[in-house]
Parts: sequence; C-alpha cells; structure tokens
Amino acid sequence: MTSTTQQSRYRVEGMDCASCASKIDTAVRRLQGVEDVSVSVTAGTMTVKHQGDEALAPAIAKRVTGLGYKVIPLPSNNTQVAKAEVDNHACGCGHDHHDHSSHDHDHEGHDHSHGHDHDHDHAGHSHKAEGEAVAGLHGHDHGPTSGPWWKSAKGRLTIASGVAVAAAWAIGKMVPELDAWIFTAAMLVGLIPIARRAFMAALAGTPFSIEMLMTIAAIGAVIIGASEEAAAVVFLFLIGELLEGVAASKARASIQSLTDLVPKTALVEENGKISEVQAEDLPVGAIILVRPGDRISADGVIVSGESSIDEAPVTGESTPVRKGADAAVFAGTVNGDAVLRVRVTAAATDNTIARVVKLVEEAQESKAPTERFIDRFSRYYTPGVVVVGALVAIVPPLFLGGSWGEWVYKGLAILLIGCPCALVISTPAAIAASLSSGARRGLLLKGGAVLENIGKVTAVAFDKTGTLTEGKPKVTDLVGLGMSETEVLRLAAALETGSSHPLAQAILGRASADGIDVPSTFDAKAIGGKGVSGTVDGLDVFLGSPQAVADKVSLAPEQAARIAALNDEGKTVSVLLAKGSVAGLLAMRDEPRADTAAGLKALTDAGIKTIMLTGDNKRTAQAIGKTLGIEVRAELLPEDKQRIVGELKRQGLRVAKVGDGINDAPALAAADVGIAMGGGTDVALETADAAVLHGRVGDVIEMIDLSKRTMSNIGQNITIALGLKGVFLVTTIIGITGLWPAILADTGATVLVTMNALRLLGGKRRRVAA
Repeated sequence: MTSTTQQSRYRVEGMDCASCASKIDTAVRRLQGVEDVSVSVTAGTMTVKHQGDEALAPAIAKRVTGLGYKVIPLPSNNTQVAKAEVDNHACGCGHDHHDHSSHDHDHEGHDHSHGHDHDHDHAGHSHKAEGEAVAGLHGHDHGPTSGPWWKSAKGRLTIASGVAVAAAWAIGKMVPELDAWIFTAAMLVGLIPIARRAFMAALAGTPFSIEMLMTIAAIGAVIIGASEEAAAVVFLFLIGELLEGVAASKARASIQSLTDLVPKTALVEENGKISEVQAEDLPVGAIILVRPGDRISADGVIVSGESSIDEAPVTGESTPVRKGADAAVFAGTVNGDAVLRVRVTAAATDNTIARVVKLVEEAQESKAPTERFIDRFSRYYTPGVVVVGALVAIVPPLFLGGSWGEWVYKGLAILLIGCPCALVISTPAAIAASLSSGARRGLLLKGGAVLENIGKVTAVAFDKTGTLTEGKPKVTDLVGLGMSETEVLRLAAALETGSSHPLAQAILGRASADGIDVPSTFDAKAIGGKGVSGTVDGLDVFLGSPQAVADKVSLAPEQAARIAALNDEGKTVSVLLAKGSVAGLLAMRDEPRADTAAGLKALTDAGIKTIMLTGDNKRTAQAIGKTLGIEVRAELLPEDKQRIVGELKRQGLRVAKVGDGINDAPALAAADVGIAMGGGTDVALETADAAVLHGRVGDVIEMIDLSKRTMSNIGQNITIALGLKGVFLVTTIIGITGLWPAILADTGATVLVTMNALRLLGGKRRRVAA
C-alpha cells in the first residue's frame, strides 16, 4: 500500500437495513482512489480507506448523500494505513473512537454526554434538523434516529402516504369515475421519494434495489388498472420500513445504553476543596470523591476508604465486591456504604465502558463468513427474481393464451417478493445482538468471524498465573511450632509492613483479613535474598526461606518434613524464628480463582478438552493441575506455548487459547481463537480475538454457548426469510395472493427476522457454580 493511503470515518444517518449498506458500499467503492469500504448498519458508520486525495472526501460524502442518506464526517486520525492496519485490529487508531456518536442519534431519545463522543453529539443533532429538509427523498430512510418515530422524516412520509390513501378512498367513494386517478395521486405521495432513490442507486451501481423493484411494481400496477392496490402496496412498504427502523434502533440502543451508566458529573478534590466538574473532563491523576450510593464517574484506584461496590451494571456480577485502598474500580459501578477517594486512571474516552462500546461497534463492521456468503448470494438472487417475474408476465400470455392483465399482475407481485432485505439482514442482525449481549456481560468478541469460530472450539488451552489462578499468592497454611498461629502471623506481618513484595503482601493481606493488630518493628532490615529481621515487642525475629533459616538454626526432622510436604503442594514456605528458635511456618500459593474448577468442569462436560500451559515450575503447576483436574504442561517459554497450540491444531482440534495476552501473545495469535482474560482495562485486548473482562473461567463456556445460540438464530432467520418468500411465490403464481400480500413477504419477513435476532439481547447466563 502506498504511504498516502488514509482512513476516513463517517456517520451515516437513516441506514437501518443491510440492503442500504450494500448500496452505499457499492456506490462508494466505484469512486476512483477508494481502496476499501466497510459499512456497519448496526453502528451506523462507514469506514473508507482511500488515497490521500483532498477532493476525495467531498466526493464520498456527495455520493452517499445522493442516495438519500445524511453523512457526517467523524474526526479520525487519518493515520497512514501502515499504522492503521496494526491498530484497527484492536481499539486504537481513528477506527473507532467516534463510533458512539453514530449510535447516539440512532435510538430514541438517549442523551449521552460521554467523553469521546460528546462533541459529535451536538454535531449530530444539529445536522438532524437540516437533514430533514432533504429527507423526503428517503424512500428507505429507515429510521427513528432520534426522538419518537412520528417525528422522523420516515415517519412523516409514512403518515402522509397513509392520509393520502385514506383520502383517496373517501373521495373515490363520492366520485367513483375518478377512482383510478385519485389512487394514482395518493400512490405518488409515497412513491416519488422511493423512485428518486431507486434512480440514484441505479446510477451508483445498484440497479436491482428494493426501491427499483417497488417503483416498477407500483407503476406497472397503475398501467394495468390496479391503482388502488398500487397505493396500498406503497403504504404497506413504508410501514414495513418504519418497523424495521424501530427494531434496528432497539439493537443499537442495547450496547449504547452502557454509556448511560457513567454519571455526567464528578466531585473533584483539589487543594482541600471539593468542586463539581463534567466527568468527561476529568484528567488522569485527579482525585474524585464518591459518596455512598453514587455511581463512580471514572476508572480509577481507591486512595482511601473501604466500601462494597456493586458492579452488576457493568459486569453482570450480582454480589457486591468489597474493595479498599489500592483496589481498581470501574466507571459506572455503584459505591455502597462508605465515602471513597479515587484516583482517576483513565480518561473518559478510554475507560472500560468506552473501550467495550468501541470494540463492539468495531466488531460489528467486520463481517462473518456466513454474512459474506449471503451478500454474494443476494447479488444473484434479486436479478434472478426479476427474470422470473418477467417470464411469468410474458410467457403465459404469449405462448399459453393467458390474459395479459392477470399475468403481468402476477409478474409484478413476484418482483416485490424478490427483495433480499430479510435475507441480507438475517446474519448481521443476529451478530450485532449477540455482540451487544456479550459485552453487557463482560464478554467481548471482535466481530462476526470470531463469534462464528468460537462455537466450533474443541480444545481450550489456559495460561495458569492470572488466568486459572488469582495471579497473586495467598497465605494458605499457618503452622504454630513454638507459639500460636495468630502470634506467628502477627510477628510476620510486623516484619513485612511497608514491603511491596508479593509474598509480603500476601502475609499483610491475611493479617488484615483476620483483623490482627500489627505491632511496630524496630531495626527492621531486609537481608538480600534471604529474608527480613527486626525487633518486635522486644523479641528478635527473623522471617526467611527455609534455606536461610537452616543457616542460622538446624531444623528438626519433623519440621523439615512438614516444609517438604507443603513444597510438594506447590506452596512457598517462609519460616519464622523468634529468640533463635523456629516459632512457626507460613505457606503461600497463588490459588485458583473461585470459579475455576466449575468453569473447567463445564467445558469438559461439553466435550471440550482442557489443558494448562504455564511457565511456572513443574511441582507448583502439577499441584494446581491435580486440584483442578486438568492436563498440565509446565516450564514453558512463550514460543513453547505457541508450538503446543500448533500441535493441538495438527491433531485436528479447533483451539482457543486463554491468557493474559502479555507473555503469551504468540500463542494467542497461533490459536484459532485467542481470548484475553484479566481485570478490565489491563486486559491486552490488542493481541486477542476476544476478551473476558471479569476473569471468570466460566465465561469461556458462556462465550461458546453464545456463539452456538447465535448460529442457530441465524439458521432460523434464513429459514424465515427464504421460507416466507417461497410460500408467497407459489401462492402468487397459483393466484391465491396478490400485490399487497407480496410486499408483506418481504417487509413482514424482515421484521420477523429482526425481532428473532433481538431475542439474543436477553441472552441467558449459564450459572457456573463456583
């Protein structure tokens, strides 16, 4: 690619069905200098890769506006593509930040002042007003983009058409001889905007658009004297489109409503004073005050205070989590029972919720294999139906002595059945609903292809530290040898106060959890690589490794045996000496997460092979593996993990690799599906295809379930779309149904398919018992 290739992003208003997207895609692709186009109906956005030619951006906007849509450029970094290619795989580079703005106007009345899209919100709304001046030409202007449906241009056109048909019916009763003319006039109210768009789409490379089929059928019906039906068909078509728009905006609202969770304002503490500021303006490093019952307005770390945090709105986790100093908190979660001071760690544009929304919207632009197949299929399907319609209209009268009026009428009805809208939307509607539903539960998938693949997984390879385990050691055993266990912990905690070493943190954490009052230490000294010594309550104490202690005093055989037994369980042992003799032992280990065993069992029960790949020593890994009942491969370097993933694939398995995405990036990339797992913002989403935000092993089977449900939903949608068309095709040729039921075969199917896809939004959570 030349270095001058740029990427521009646009918000496209009034686009709610997949045939709109393909029309726009075809039209923009034909412009000279355009290299690639991706249009997302669900996000309401378009991304164009093009040569860095100044005149091209206005040409792109003009081309889309010509089709009857409203186009608003979104600020994008216009990054040279060499960089864009890397970044847009994840949530970087101008490929995403502003996606949200698109959503903000595309569903009813939500006001999101949320960091990154705030400034476009206003742009969007002001454009809306001027957009309505030209929106009469939206024959397919699907959509209540903001506010109630009857205020949208599409809604107003539908109402006007309905009023015209009703008036024509009333006047026709009074002056029957003018019937045909009156209904033709009523039909034109709705048809002129549709015909105008059909003409523009044909010029831009889509001759067989739904608008064109509709226009031919309506004009044909008038010519053969069925003007009353022509008017009814146009009105029904507009109603169907309106319903489509309402359904599409529901899917859109689902993911965007996440941004509503973040409060608009925050209380900032500066120089001892508290002031209220806009949450989106909070700089990283600011200290905010969160009162009990308030939503936290930014991602951050607790500086002081301890409280239970309700994370249900963001993570779906029903039980509030107790958090104190140094714990991470997320924007949008609710503070329970005490005042917290929180240091902001991420700007509004980069907090967990913003990144989730960004990723989901970006994912909706990437097509699934099924969706690509259906796009190709519909390219031949519509012209095919036009040919069938023409043959039905011409062959019987010419060769079989049929009546022209009757067979032309049937041919026109077949044209209406030929619109591929329901078929084309069947896959993206289901995928968009699933991506949104997953994101609300902390399951992020980067696009339809990932969503399709993950359901086919037959083996899952897990990293150990931080994935199957908590990632930080905990005190598992306290053994009192010369004093009580409580006293052993009290003295050890006194020596470790102030240390940031993970083992020291484990001891201090246990002392805090047990409510132990830790005394002060005098003359505390760290002895490099051996331990720490000091004077506590007048006693000389030393805490160190068994080897360091053996240099000072000899361990009794039963003490040495006890230490060896703890080591065999994969535990690290520290020995406490007081007054020169062994006072007690503290054993620590990085313990499995609470739901790990249940999560692994759920995978095994589903017939999926599980394996642990870890760089940790064999003894520790085997001990954890035995507890969890999982096959273990230990002492691996990152390239070894990658090699093993390759071996599993060669055995014919579809492999998912789950890890923190940092040291196992090569293995994540090598797997069929790479899943990053970790705490919210730290997750290395860039390297993975999917992410589990809440560190639950059980979420892996949730993702697989979600994929399987989505694929079966897509199957149902395709059956509905093709089944209804098949039925109406037969009944039309036999002569049972006429023109206006034919339009229901398309718009009715589209609405049914969209509603079926929306069922995925209420996705059931599999409760993996911890």
